[in-house]
Amino acid sequence: MKSFSSSSFTGQHADALALAHAAVKRHPQALFTDFQWFLYQGRDTVFFTAFSTESYDKDGLANMVAEMVALAPQLTHGFVGAEPGQPFPKHMLDAITSVEMVDEFDGYPDKWLSKSTDIFERDDLPLFRVMAAVRRGGPDGEGRAAVLQVRSSHALLEGSDSALLTRSAAAGHGVQSNKSNKLPLLDRIKSALRGGMTAFIYLVLANILAPKEQPWGFKTLAIERHRLRLLANKLGVRQRSLMFALVTHALNGEGAEKLMSKKVIGAAYTMLDTKRNNTDDDFFRVRALEAKFRVMDDFVDYVRAVDNTVAGIEQKDITSFQVVIMAMFKAMRTLNRLIPALPNKRFWRFNGGMHIVLTLVPPHRTYGPMTHGMIEPLYCGAWHAAVNICTFCPGRDYVTLNFSMEQRHIDNAEKILKLLDEVEARDVTPHTMMPSVERLR
Repeated sequence: MKSFSSSSFTGQHADALALAHAAVKRHPQALFTDFQWFLYQGRDTVFFTAFSTESYDKDGLANMVAEMVALAPQLTHGFVGAEPGQPFPKHMLDAITSVEMVDEFDGYPDKWLSKSTDIFERDDLPLFRVMAAVRRGGPDGEGRAAVLQVRSSHALLEGSDSALLTRSAAAGHGVQSNKSNKLPLLDRIKSALRGGMTAFIYLVLANILAPKEQPWGFKTLAIERHRLRLLANKLGVRQRSLMFALVTHALNGEGAEKLMSKKVIGAAYTMLDTKRNNTDDDFFRVRALEAKFRVMDDFVDYVRAVDNTVAGIEQKDITSFQVVIMAMFKAMRTLNRLIPALPNKRFWRFNGGMHIVLTLVPPHRTYGPMTHGMIEPLYCGAWHAAVNICTFCPGRDYVTLNFSMEQRHIDNAEKILKLLDEVEARDVTPHTMMPSVERLR
């Protein structure tokens, strides 16, 4: 996993906060980049949840929100009446925090996970919520006194923000694109044309091919990191290649009845890259890549093929897919200004044939007052309309797999642990490890 940072590039938007109040009076989302706008329009959401040895009450949650806002001032953006960078009044804190008493933690955190549509029900409240469930009888046998969850519009937070906040570190965003690293003019023109054409084709196909809304499910799994480390070394592959392979192979199913594909699984996966350019988004640090994993029945062959695919993609230019995506977001936002009814509901129900999105967030390691008392495993995930997502969240001792996907795939999630057991027990032929094998720090 590459290192990550909250640092940003200087540029013409460095004084954005000075103009923020005037901007949000014109439109609540005026400060959003095209990427932020797209995620807001799609009502995409993210969550972080963890058990804690500490208890919580409304005042405690209000103090936590104040700390979060100080570290991540973007949480004060995007709603009617927003005062960017300013603390929230008490009535607003009361509206976005909640505490409930429970007898046991059976079923948590999965029973809490949802699309989080309530975040968008009122346009005059911040685009995030903080909630806690406190055990009525005090700490249980594992020392857990409460479970906490933070839910937010994805337009405000990404995986690296969650990782930084978990460490009680600043997660504010400056200008994330590097204006001095300019792509060639011809490349930018080509990408803009491709982005505009992609938006048009996507919109047309969505209105023709968009399926009905599917039953949706959420689930989490926790796997000890040492198991993944030992098995990756045994197989001679990157740890993330192993995780990608475990999830896609298990979810796709066995035999002739494949749920995703019988031939090739289309996947998008995300990574952080410090080699930014002037076409990158000014808010998000994450970069998306596109991959195709050829389906194989034997898992060992499959995971090594996945590892070769990942290595091949990242040895090439990894900016092209991201540049087109950014251009598509810009085209869709421009179209929306001209025709507010677009993109329509059918657009958001169409995933373009992508089977799954695999997101590996930076390591989450608790440190400082923000996460005092929180214990592993730590859970972090996302919901995007009509997109099957598995978010991998590494901590010190565990990696959690956080699923948001069609219910038919959720039903196969338990097979991942069974597959892991089976492969660990196999007598695998030694395999030469590829250079620069990635490790989760």
